Amino acid sequence: MERKVIIVGGGLNGTALALALASGGLGSVLVDALPADTRANAKFDGRAYALALSSQRMLAALGLWAGLADKAERIAHVKVADGRPGKGAMGPHLHFDSNEMDGEGAGFMLEDRHLRPALLAALAAEPLITHIAPTQVVAQNLGLNGASITLADGQVIEGMLLVGCDGRSSEVAVRAGITRQGHDYGQVALVCALKHALPHHGTAHQLFLPAGPLAVLPLPNNHSSIVWTETSARAEIINAMDDAGYMAALRPVFGNFLGEISRVGGRFSYPLNLTVATELTRARLALVGDAAHGIHPLAGQGLNLGLRDVASLAEVLIEAARRGEDIGAGDVLARYARWRRADIASLSLMTDGVNHLFSNDNPLLRAGRSLGLGLVNALPGLRRRLMDEAAGLSGHLPRLMRGHSI
Repeated sequence: MERKVIIVGGGLNGTALALALASGGLGSVLVDALPADTRANAKFDGRAYALALSSQRMLAALGLWAGLADKAERIAHVKVADGRPGKGAMGPHLHFDSNEMDGEGAGFMLEDRHLRPALLAALAAEPLITHIAPTQVVAQNLGLNGASITLADGQVIEGMLLVGCDGRSSEVAVRAGITRQGHDYGQVALVCALKHALPHHGTAHQLFLPAGPLAVLPLPNNHSSIVWTETSARAEIINAMDDAGYMAALRPVFGNFLGEISRVGGRFSYPLNLTVATELTRARLALVGDAAHGIHPLAGQGLNLGLRDVASLAEVLIEAARRGEDIGAGDVLARYARWRRADIASLSLMTDGVNHLFSNDNPLLRAGRSLGLGLVNALPGLRRRLMDEAAGLSGHLPRLMRGHSI
């Protein structure tokens, strides 16, 4: 069963998929454009991910969490509020408390410099995975009985199916003629890490400002990762500033609830848009993660959505292989598409709608938002349902997302 699956894209979703398949006996070839030493860089740069509880359980089921647990920060509380720059939170707010989930919390914050090397180390130790990097795919072919790719050096790799894990501008999807739908938000996410004087107590903050949301996400040792959304025009000005100017622009937005702040690590930015592939699968082809969907980061659910793709596709393929089915057949891959379609659509619509509802200073909408946040916070049943959604515990979960092997 070696080399049954060709995976293009060596990011978090691609590596996780290769490991998930191997856990059920399916081999793969993982083709990566970046050198392994670049991906394994352990230098602190502030990039971090909000891992839903279900994603943490998946990492545990794959044998990775034991080596990551002491590097992660548990999200014990989530506070959501409307706000204004320089004034902080205003009006009613929504508070999720881990004690309402048996103390487990909604998930964990984990830095990229810890997660990525752990995945790469597991790849290197897995005989069912062939990792080819760095290289580029220059052509692909989807045939009746299999799929193949051609690498830049002329090497041809064959398998039963091809999986695109190569990001929002997926060349795998483009070469297959799969189009995308969506729109640009006219916003840019500014990302960095802060050291602050006061403890965060494991609290994640989502503050909705007129230009866009500000997320403050807890990291170990009195650090927090921020995702600061600004209009594209304002972000261009801020990005051109030196470090002193950058912090002078951030402080009035951030406020003083964590005391004195200073930036550590790098500064990153990326434009925000909604982009969803019109097809998740074809015979011999499947799309996973950002290659299938790119959503607004306001809920921190992008990686979790991709990992649910990974767990679902791995389960479909492993079960099909055990039944002796052709794992690249259209009807087999359609099971994955049916499983994922509703989750992708609902989260895309939710993040899109919330961003449009909150990223403005309309007084009528502001009053409605305050009323809505207050009502939800006063209803424990609805609040718990939203907490389950944030923790990735709702719906028909794949086995890995429940912490079980396939």
